[in-house]
Amino acid sequence: MSPDLPPVVPSVTAELVGALPPRLRKRLDAGVTKLVARPAVRDGDTVRIAVDDDTDLVLHAPGGAVTRADAIRCGCLLAPDCLHRAAAASAAPVADEAPAGDPEKPETPDEPETAPEAGAEDDAANAGRRAAARAVSDAAAAVLEAGTDGAGAVLQAELLHAAHTARLAGLPRLSAAAVAVVTGVRAARSGDPGYRLTDLAGALAGVLGVAHRLPHATGPELTDLRGTARQPYRPDGSLRLYGLFSEPVLTATGYAGAVTWTADAEGRLYTVADVAPGGPARATGAADRAVRIGDTSLTHRELSRAGLAVSGATVSPTGRLGAGAGVRAVRASGVAWRAEPLDRLWAVPAAEQVSRALNGGRDLLFLEVTPVGAVRETAGDCLLADCDGLSVLLTTAHDDPSLPCRENLRLLAAAGRGRLRIVARLVPGPFPRALLLAAEHPADPDARVDLGLDRLQHADLPGGVVAPPDRALPAGDEAPLHLLRRRVHQAVSGGRRVLAFAGDRPGDGARLRRAGLATAGDLLDDLHAAAADRSRDVFGRLLPADTDRFGRSWLAAAVYTDAVERALCADAWGATATGAGGARPPATPVH
Repeated sequence: MSPDLPPVVPSVTAELVGALPPRLRKRLDAGVTKLVARPAVRDGDTVRIAVDDDTDLVLHAPGGAVTRADAIRCGCLLAPDCLHRAAAASAAPVADEAPAGDPEKPETPDEPETAPEAGAEDDAANAGRRAAARAVSDAAAAVLEAGTDGAGAVLQAELLHAAHTARLAGLPRLSAAAVAVVTGVRAARSGDPGYRLTDLAGALAGVLGVAHRLPHATGPELTDLRGTARQPYRPDGSLRLYGLFSEPVLTATGYAGAVTWTADAEGRLYTVADVAPGGPARATGAADRAVRIGDTSLTHRELSRAGLAVSGATVSPTGRLGAGAGVRAVRASGVAWRAEPLDRLWAVPAAEQVSRALNGGRDLLFLEVTPVGAVRETAGDCLLADCDGLSVLLTTAHDDPSLPCRENLRLLAAAGRGRLRIVARLVPGPFPRALLLAAEHPADPDARVDLGLDRLQHADLPGGVVAPPDRALPAGDEAPLHLLRRRVHQAVSGGRRVLAFAGDRPGDGARLRRAGLATAGDLLDDLHAAAADRSRDVFGRLLPADTDRFGRSWLAAAVYTDAVERALCADAWGATATGAGGARPPATPVH
């Protein structure tokens, strides 16, 4: 996936790949690799790639995204059904195909859906939704069957085609889930530093789970599974907001920018976002752009320290402030984190905040910690901190070297200061862990540092010296659940064949049962059996694998693992969590 290319909507990619003859489909992955190595030159809404000395490939993206197949043009002799056009669409980030609406006007709520009753809905529409869910399930199962190593551009295009079909059938949630899988697969195959195997596993479990439940759902469950194509903005009167912090947004889908978090006097959180196609430079540059609310000239960086008085406010369900024509906003004074009303955010016990996050609420944590020092992990240095007797591991929110996250964390770990207020994002797991987003300044508790945007200096430290990590994170005993989790993740990266080869370790299931995890043991055995289940025809040739059975077995193991890990996370923080139906906190901010 190339961030230099404009995003392309799923239907365009599916159309261009589908038009290729079989001989060119076999060469598509190699064509993608070759194309992304060529320089792309952007001129306004147009991106031009020199395929060779005599041939140019042009992508026209009015509004920032390619929405039509004829907007990708190639000068080669085989155009329009050439490899280059399909390769460009397959290499580009996936654009949101839902209507974006006018950014200057609040979006109107979708028409309310009523619980379906017998004969209340058109049979053809119901059949269309079932067919769309089946298509997405089959395409996602094929990606899982191949793993990221084998899920090339053709399989990705088939899943994008199914996502487009689901959207047309009125299933925006399923469509978005399918697109998230393609985005994760592309990030894995391109070596994107932002790729996380756990995120892709969660995306696959999400799309397979929704597709599995949709045909049998009714009433409110069906409404929830369908989702909405647009976020409704509703009037919220006048607001007096206080800046909390800003964070960069840098996604694997090729979008970048900044989000500023604010709070009102009651502690409710609101966000102002500036996110668009781009890379790290846009993530840092967006912080110094003026917020798009009313006539204010405040930048995101300034708003994170100041305040905002808004009249005629419109707010989405996730707390994002609308920028409609009727919204008025002026600069107001801000307050320190230790002053009212922001002080109340840190008064909520950590366990209560974690419970809220695990049960579908905000995943932000407002903690007061004492830094213990830096510790070493495979992925890099982390900050070990004490939070009222609980050891918490704080890690960077972004690994991109152009952002100051990692160096700021090292300096903060060496600051040697006592109690420190921070803002972090919960990372579910058996050990208390969170992504560090913002912190009080080491030398001034009335100031704060946005760790993804501001850059601490050695002079900010009391001693001016940064000591290297003096300890490694204690390994501890491997949790038996890891035996199942590892197989779930191995299937995502290596596909069914990896588990078929690894199916000769019956001791893993027995070990899980001895640890009291009998269900985990049964699920692991069933997963290996589904992976190894291959029949032969009368001539001894292997028949195609049953991808549906393997997908169901993998989904059961993934859902179980997620539920147990959430319970372990709650226990580690002394919190409470709902059952498997609860929502996992998002890995990236909602914007």
